[in-house]
Amino acid sequence: MGNVYTVTQVNTYIKRMFLSDYALGHIMIMGEVSNCKHHSSGHIYFTLKDQSAQISCVMFKSHAMYLNMPLADGQNVIITGNVSVYERDGKYQVYVEKVVLDGQGALQLQYEKLKKQLEQEGLFDFEHKKEIPKFPKKIGIVTAKTGAAIRDIMNIAKRRNPYVQLILYPALVQGKEAAASIVKGIKALDGKVDTIIVGRGGGSIEDLWAFNEEIVARAIYEANTPIISGVGHEVDTTISDYVADLRAPTPSAACELAIYEVEQVIGQLNEYKSKMNQVMEHKLAYKKMCLLRQKEKLTYLSPMNQVKEKMQRLADLRELLERNIEQRITKEKHRLQLYLQKLHGLSPTSKLINGYGYITSEKEKPIRGIGDVKEKDMLYITLSDGKLKAQVIDVRKD
Repeated sequence: MGNVYTVTQVNTYIKRMFLSDYALGHIMIMGEVSNCKHHSSGHIYFTLKDQSAQISCVMFKSHAMYLNMPLADGQNVIITGNVSVYERDGKYQVYVEKVVLDGQGALQLQYEKLKKQLEQEGLFDFEHKKEIPKFPKKIGIVTAKTGAAIRDIMNIAKRRNPYVQLILYPALVQGKEAAASIVKGIKALDGKVDTIIVGRGGGSIEDLWAFNEEIVARAIYEANTPIISGVGHEVDTTISDYVADLRAPTPSAACELAIYEVEQVIGQLNEYKSKMNQVMEHKLAYKKMCLLRQKEKLTYLSPMNQVKEKMQRLADLRELLERNIEQRITKEKHRLQLYLQKLHGLSPTSKLINGYGYITSEKEKPIRGIGDVKEKDMLYITLSDGKLKAQVIDVRKD
């Protein structure tokens, strides 16, 4: 007995087969709408049929919200989407991403073919996109000279920044000659303005077709000036949107992307000015403090200050020396006085005050006893207030 699989396994395997098929991953199918049901969730469920067969279709809200007409039974349409399996019910169905009426089908096929071709050539590559200038002085506009698009652009430009110059190239934006007129406008403004806005107001796919022409796409790609594409309404997407450096959902939005709001910039500049002033004040205060410290340091280390400091130190030492000398002299005087008093007490002359005398020979030798003299010797008698000269008359022994 061979392998046995569950229903879920079989349905999952079949779904993987559908997903791996390149043709079913992106397919366009033409047919008539029947059994169309608009669910409260926003999803649309319908059947697409022809004379011989039918297929179930579902269009989720995320895609249904961009329909430019109500989907209803009996409409001949061309749908774009992918075929896959709903595993729970085990049936395949088309997951629809885009729906156009059959009358637009040929244009839609042409659109998809050109889009694929230009994408393969690299015209949509992000690396080729040029940066939109933040502060343009001149804005070039390629659109009709009459209509809501130019009026909206002028009103928005005046409100956002009346100082930006608008240069209009009045091009045809609808009809057989429109594509060539748009190309002329791009080439005329290229290099003469900072940014170019290419666009027009909304309309059917036929009305917007000039912006799906190959010559317009290549003119945008080859331009040196950054280009913003603002064609139709938000749900409309043209080849110009893919090639342009920036895509805007409407011409008004393109103007807002191209022109900065001057009041906002002035506010930012004032804010930067305030912050810069604060930073400068803080920096100046810091530098002043550093300068003051350096000045104090320089003053301290300057030769003149060093001389003054040494002179002051010398004066202090001199004063200290004089004070020490004076103290030492006073101390020595005091000690000398003590020595004098002591010496005076030991001096022979100190005894002379009380009637005593000091006797020496003529040769100034002290007389210690009668044995040192004889009669008629001359003697000197020293008293407290002077000297006497005497002669020995008689010598007597006690």
